[in-house]
Amino acid sequence: MANKISADPHDTVGAWAKRCYFAGRAAMEAALRPYDLGTTQWYILNHLTNNGPTMQRDILRLLEIERATLSVILSTLVRKGFVKQIPDRVDQRQKCLRITNAGATLWASLPDLTFIHSVAFDGTDPADIAVAVRVLKNATARLDQHLKGDDT
Repeated sequence: MANKISADPHDTVGAWAKRCYFAGRAAMEAALRPYDLGTTQWYILNHLTNNGPTMQRDILRLLEIERATLSVILSTLVRKGFVKQIPDRVDQRQKCLRITNAGATLWASLPDLTFIHSVAFDGTDPADIAVAVRVLKNATARLDQHLKGDDT
């Protein structure tokens, strides 16, 4: 029977994409730790700062996380006073999320995380980055399509 795994399972596109993601996430976590803020909390604050009030269900889809996970993260942001949950006028079960003044003040004090991209990719040929993005986008789309059972 043929070996379906390469001789070095850690030297694949998927393995390197994962390692790069984890290294970037670790850099992000280290930068946010002094502010007692997690990466998903940062993504929520970033979205609300740059896009304005957003329905909670839309944040759920945007971040592609479990409802229970989002609930815990939002509870923390609300408790800290950085985000406000406003019940929808039509359906009180639905919540609109809005950054508070305290959240905006915190956001203004946070470090600019673009340094992570600079550290990782400065000096890399932009054409190489474009190829990597295209390959990973295509692979992701194909895998998503496969999971939906649509292998056409």
